[in-house]
This record gives sequence, C-alpha cells and structure tokens, in this order.
Amino acid sequence: MRIRFWGVRGTIPTPGPDTIRIGGNTSCVEVLTPDKQLIIIDAGSGIRLLGKALEKKHPGRIVGNILISHTHWDHIQGFPFFTPVFGRTNRFVLIGQKRVGQRLEKIMAGQFIEPYLPYAYKSLPADLLVKEVTDGETLIIGDHTVVKVAALPHPGGSLGFRIENNGVVFTYCSDVGHEEGELDPNLLELAQGADLLIHDAHFSTVEEKRRYADWGHSTWLEAAQAASEANVKCLGLFHYSPDMTDEQIEAILQQTRSVFPRTILAKEGLTIHLPLAEDLPD
Repeated sequence: MRIRFWGVRGTIPTPGPDTIRIGGNTSCVEVLTPDKQLIIIDAGSGIRLLGKALEKKHPGRIVGNILISHTHWDHIQGFPFFTPVFGRTNRFVLIGQKRVGQRLEKIMAGQFIEPYLPYAYKSLPADLLVKEVTDGETLIIGDHTVVKVAALPHPGGSLGFRIENNGVVFTYCSDVGHEEGELDPNLLELAQGADLLIHDAHFSTVEEKRRYADWGHSTWLEAAQAASEANVKCLGLFHYSPDMTDEQIEAILQQTRSVFPRTILAKEGLTIHLPLAEDLPD
C-alpha cells in the first residue's frame, strides 16, 4: 500500500519560508492499494496538486474514492480546484458523514456558488457519486480493500478511517479531541495494530489544548500515547497548527520519539510504502 501526503497542515494554508520543509497545504492524503484502487482522504488545499499529478499520470480516465473526514473548511477547501472533476470521463465516489439536516452533497456544492466561484457544482463534467456513512460502517473498495469508519470527538463530528488490504493497515485520524486523561475508544479500535497511524498533533502543549479546549484537537503527547496503547507499528504526526514553524514541528518530533520512538512527521511530498521497513523514512 502506497501513502503520499499532499497536505498536512490544519486550519488554513500557510505558505512561506517557515513552513517550506513540512509544507503549508491543508489536509489531503493519497492512498494507492496493491490492486490499484485510488483512495483520497480529505480535500484540503493539497488536493489541487494531487489533481495535477493524477491528470499527468492518467490522461484518459481517473477513477477513485474521496473520503471526507468532516466538512470543516480546511478539509474541503481544495475540492473546487481539483481539476479531475472537470474531466468528463472521470468518476469519483465522495464518502463522508451523514448529518442531521445537512446532506454531504449540499455541503460540498455550497462552495460552488456566486459570489465565491463562477461555476456551479452541478455543471462539473465528471461523474460524481455521493455516499453518506455513519459511525461503525464498513465499506468494500475493489476486491481486497476494507474501510472501517468510526466517529471521533470533534466539534460538528469527524470520521476516522481504517484501511485494510491483505493484512496491511493504514489508519487516519486527523481531527480528534480526546478527553483529558482518557483516550478515545473509537480511535484506539481503528488504530489497533496498524502499520501506520496518522494522528492529530495540532497542539504543542497540554496548556495550549486546555486554552482552546473547544477546538477539538490533540497534543503530540496524546498521539504518542494512543500509538502506544493501540500497539501501532509507526505513528505519523499530522494536522499541524498554522502557527507552528518547521523548527517547532521538528522539535515536537524529538519530544514524541522520547515517548513513542517509531514516530515520523507527515510532510508534503513524503511517500511511504506499507508495510514499512525497519528504518523509518525521513
């Protein structure tokens, strides 16, 4: 299973000299299974460059699944600029949270209206199918890929995903706010024994989390504790605060490794092949 990071930041894109090594685009991860199933997780600003890469590699037809963890803007803001949706031969299934009174398709289409953009969602040439899911559902993608969905504690709700293919497991839990002193049981179940767990690391200190408790995010320490509790093989820190510089994030990596040694930083452009070798990627 191949994992590639196209956006790793939270809240808002942060281009500039202080974020160039880690990356400033918001959440987007590409998963390619051994049987060539394309799964895109979240449609933050990083999905724009992913779209360009997909068009270059597959000029005839692109077929894939887009998992939306939740519809906060940093997880969907790149979707109107994902150029494969303008290709008539392309087909995508959008999979996201079923919410009371708010349908996923309506929320996604809400970005495509005046005065924000000069074109409408309904005018997109690609074949777009929308599937709403709830906590505890299991999806089958292709012949060999199982996606388990679980609700995570976050304002408005958020979904975590466990993607399994022939014994290899990738878990994505981008936005999660554990109760202080208690790790979320849904996250631990999704992450159990995973080859790679991607976990929210928005806050650098417990004090910062307490100050913004209603934001629904985690500290690097909670990420390390969850990785240890779930017995994962590797932890990837993710969804960094827009106020964190590269140097600050790299310092957090060293702190995290003191608790959970097999930790890496999710960085734009980083490609990982699962299962991982003994040596961790840079």
